[in-house]
Amino acid sequence: MAGTFELYEDASGQFRFRLKAGNGQTIAASEAYTTKAAAQNGIESVRTNAPDAPIVDQTA
Repeated sequence: MAGTFELYEDASGQFRFRLKAGNGQTIAASEAYTTKAAAQNGIESVRTNAPDAPIVDQTA
């Protein structure tokens, strides 16, 4: 199964999303957004801007 985005409202009434892998594990979580539309735009931004994003290793 492919990964999925889950859009939800947190306990403080703000909107967030998380990206889950096919096995159900959360692999990314968003910041809080004040509107559902802004959170949906955040999802679209990830889809658009990160499909081939390079890895920048800052551990060395």
